[in-house]
Amino acid sequence: MTEAPPLARYAVIGNPIAHSRSPQIHDLFSKQTGKPLRYERLLAPVDGFADAVAAFVAEGGLGLNVTVPFKLEAYALAAGRLSTRARLAGAVNTLSWRDGAWHGCNTDGVGLVPDLLRLGVHLSGASVLLVGAGGAARGVLQPLADAGCARIHIVNRTAAKALELAEAWRDTGVSPQTQVTAGGLTDAATPGGWNLVINATASGLQDAAPDLPAGLYADGAAAYDMMYGAQPTAFMKQADADGAALTADGLGMLVGQAAESFLIWHGVRPDPAPVLAALREALMAGR
Repeated sequence: MTEAPPLARYAVIGNPIAHSRSPQIHDLFSKQTGKPLRYERLLAPVDGFADAVAAFVAEGGLGLNVTVPFKLEAYALAAGRLSTRARLAGAVNTLSWRDGAWHGCNTDGVGLVPDLLRLGVHLSGASVLLVGAGGAARGVLQPLADAGCARIHIVNRTAAKALELAEAWRDTGVSPQTQVTAGGLTDAATPGGWNLVINATASGLQDAAPDLPAGLYADGAAAYDMMYGAQPTAFMKQADADGAALTADGLGMLVGQAAESFLIWHGVRPDPAPVLAALREALMAGR
C-alpha cells in the first residue's frame, strides 16, 4: 500500500496570530476547488521573522500570508522578486516559494476595493481618509487610486511616517490624477468631511479606536475597518457616533485578499462569496 504524498504546506505568519481566520478560509477554498493543502497559523517572535520563515521553508513550506507586523520585512525578504503591486505598495502580504527563493506580492488592495464596491461605496471621485501608514495602508493606495479616488489623505500617530509614505507614493508617478497628502491624527479633519474613512491601523487588536477628531464624515459617508470581529469594532462605534452612514469591518477584505493569494499559489481563483457568508456565520456563532 503506497503512502499518500504529504499535503502542500502553507501558513499565515504574524504576531499576534491566534485570532487569524486564514486557516478556516483556505480550508474552505481547498474544499471548493478540490486543491488539497495544509494551512496553519505561524507565530513568529517580533524580532524573529527571518528565522521563522527559514524554518518554515526547511520543513517544506510553499507559501505564506503575512500579517502584522511583518509586511515590510516580507518586502525586504523578496527584494528583486516582487510583483508590480508589491513594488508600488512597498509591502508584501503574500510570499511564494519558487525556484529556491521567495517571491512577494501584495493582495490587500485587491481584497479591499471589491469589498467596498460590494457594500455600495462609491469610489470614483471620492475623498478618502486613510488612517495608518504601515504595510496595510501601503497595500491599498494603488488600488484605491485605480478605482478613481480623487484624494487620499494619510494620517498616522507618527506624522513623519505618513508624510514619508505619501512622498514615496508621489515619487512613483503612478495615478497622478489622485492627490495624496499626509499628516498626523490631529490633521484628519477636512471641510465638508470625507466620503470614506479607512482604519488601516492595528488598534482593533487592543479593542481601541485611533485617536481621531470628531466631524470627519460627509453626508452619506462610509467607515471601513480593516480589522473584524463578531461585534462592531471600536473604530466602527467611533465612526457611527461621529455620523458615518455606513460602517463595515474588514472580513470581506480578508476573504478577498486570501482568494487572490490562493490564485497565486494554486492557479485557480475561488469564489469568495460563500466563504465570506460561512465565515460571518461562524464568527457570529462564536466558532
